[in-house]
Amino acid sequence: MGEFGKILVLLGAILILTGLFFMYIPSLTKIPFGKLPGDIVIKKDNFTFYFPLASSIILSIILTVIFYFFGRK
Repeated sequence: MGEFGKILVLLGAILILTGLFFMYIPSLTKIPFGKLPGDIVIKKDNFTFYFPLASSIILSIILTVIFYFFGRK
């Protein structure tokens, strides 16, 4: 269980650093992540449905590569 705790602390630190990075460097907020071609948006009168399909696939690929390299022994 000690390894799992270390992984959670590492992931938390990465999330905090990423958040600070995006907060203090405003030019990075112009990245269209979440508004890529392939993301599904349905707008009706009083209703908006948004499903970030392409963004989810890209995020999944990035996380798979990261966990692949960190998981190797």
